[in-house]
Amino acid sequence: MIKIGLIINPIAGMGGSVGLKGTDGEEIVEKAISLGAKPKSSIKAIIALEQIENLKEDIKIVTGPKDMGENEAKKLGFNVEVIDIKNYRKNGIDTVNICKEMLKKNIEIILFVGGDGTARDVYEGVGDKTITLGIPSGVKIHSPVYAINPKSAGVVAYKYITQKIKSTIMREVVDLDETMYREGRVNTKLYGYLRVPLDNEAIQNKKAPTPLSEECAQKSIGLFIADNMEKDTIYIIGPGTTTKAILDTLNLESTLLGVDIIKNKKIIKLDANEADILKFIRGNKTKLIITPTGGQGYLLGRGNQQISYKVIKEINKENILVVSTLYKIKSLKFKPLYIDTSNEEVDNMLSGYIKVIIGYKDEIMYKVKN
Repeated sequence: MIKIGLIINPIAGMGGSVGLKGTDGEEIVEKAISLGAKPKSSIKAIIALEQIENLKEDIKIVTGPKDMGENEAKKLGFNVEVIDIKNYRKNGIDTVNICKEMLKKNIEIILFVGGDGTARDVYEGVGDKTITLGIPSGVKIHSPVYAINPKSAGVVAYKYITQKIKSTIMREVVDLDETMYREGRVNTKLYGYLRVPLDNEAIQNKKAPTPLSEECAQKSIGLFIADNMEKDTIYIIGPGTTTKAILDTLNLESTLLGVDIIKNKKIIKLDANEADILKFIRGNKTKLIITPTGGQGYLLGRGNQQISYKVIKEINKENILVVSTLYKIKSLKFKPLYIDTSNEEVDNMLSGYIKVIIGYKDEIMYKVKN
């Protein structure tokens, strides 16, 4: 019987919708809960596990206790072996210890649900001694050890288990300082490498930095958007340097890594969370301006979870403006833009082709995929 490891970080991604840009640290978790954040990892784990359900008779899920994997695997009827750990706290130390125990059990592949912090813990526990694969659930996912979405993670796991994928590759584990991130500064660090199945279509790229040469193109985009803003319309401005150029053009304060709301070229809310956005847009004409993550191509689901599927349903596809420099589009090397809102209806609605503003009166059509 093939043994598959499963580790779930039950709090991963909870800070996204409420604008906290991560959930590292107990104080941040408590604040996220107080703001109404709900766990998302369990749902994402189940989506991935559903892709390997027809292998139930041939595999055993070796996992952490309770909501670190046991609950989800049993819910789907898998044969489950639970690793018992002392002083169960559902934190990074537990993940490290569970991983170390998994190394003793001849695991074929370890599936882990979380973000960059979880990838760091998995790396600390197993290094490059076994095959791993991330199921994305965090707010900030820079590490290219994650599949593009939970379903893709399950599909890759299925292919690897059934030997349709036989090759693996070493990918970086990187993370950033969340305290600096909340202050609008990005400071990433390389922690090591994990070995993942080789599938260039289903595994996300590493997030790319913005080169200084892009500033001119961003200013051109910012000027075009500013010149064409409609009166009495709510504009939701997503995170990123390209979208920040719009607010810079208007000489407005901005939060580089947050979501800002403007109307009639004036700020009405800085660093808005999901609840703030919904409050302002209901009953009002609204447009959403977003930019894909450099190197990865995510429009929604990475670093902008405040713009949830509920928000998208209120706004609708025709009121979404995508802005990107041509350099950023070319860096995707013909890969599509990705959507991962955790809602299949919305993801399907946004799939297809979308107009991308790449300069002043300069647009292209580009493929979007969930």
